[in-house]
Amino acid sequence: MHLELRHLRTIRAIHDKGGLGRAAEVLNITQSALSHQIRGLEDQAGVALFLRQTRPLRLSPAGMRLLRLAQAVLPQVEAVEAEFRGPAATRGGRMHIAMECHACFNWLLPALDAFRHQWPQIDIDIRAGLAFTALPALVRGEADLVVSSDPEDLPGVVFEPLFDYRPLLVVPAGHRLAGRSHALPSDLAAETLITYPMHRARLDVFSHFLDPAGARPAAVREIELTDVALLLVASGRGITVLPDWVMARERDNPDLVTLPLGDPPVTRRLYAALRDKDRDLPFAADMLRLARAAR
Repeated sequence: MHLELRHLRTIRAIHDKGGLGRAAEVLNITQSALSHQIRGLEDQAGVALFLRQTRPLRLSPAGMRLLRLAQAVLPQVEAVEAEFRGPAATRGGRMHIAMECHACFNWLLPALDAFRHQWPQIDIDIRAGLAFTALPALVRGEADLVVSSDPEDLPGVVFEPLFDYRPLLVVPAGHRLAGRSHALPSDLAAETLITYPMHRARLDVFSHFLDPAGARPAAVREIELTDVALLLVASGRGITVLPDWVMARERDNPDLVTLPLGDPPVTRRLYAALRDKDRDLPFAADMLRLARAAR
């Protein structure tokens, strides 16, 4: 199999954009040329690289193997290319991050630690005070990357997909819902729901579970810290909804039980929002790669 960098760029672009048309625009080629390139690559590999009956277009297991290679190799190639374009291209820079997602801190910190070793000349900061105004801050230049699950149509801003996740209902062991395969919106009508102090439109449990069904919990209690929220749930003071990556670390906790929201389960996608002019900076591309790998 003769694998070229353009093949890796193609795999990455189709995965990121979810379709041939938008990927062709990013790669600056025609859609027919892109289709021809894919067919040639699949002929070489002897396997299908895409699941063609899905919308958006998704990679097959073989395609995911090439995607992981692309995400590991291309940022390094692009960094070297930038160095040859001139020392000023990577001499300095800034990566100030804001998050609309309270639970994202623990997930993102390992990626930031790896980033600071690879890019010691880049100024790193987490702008915690911008959680409620993160996207406007990105447009104003006060932040350089925003982690969000709610993409918006903003001028000069692109949303790069990071990964999909499932919000999980968390109840104490012995709770009436603990043995259920999934939760229904009506199940929360008698419960105290513990949430982060955010507008309800930004909380998955409301925007994608309760509100579409016209359901409401009996009460809402706002808690800033994830660990405190879990402590309250374990003590029987309420229930909460947290992403699956948060609850993965609690899988051995005998005091907590998780179940999906709905059947089929609610699934969300996390994005990194950047200014369009910054997307191709080598250190920004590397930050995206590390963030995806940290999942």
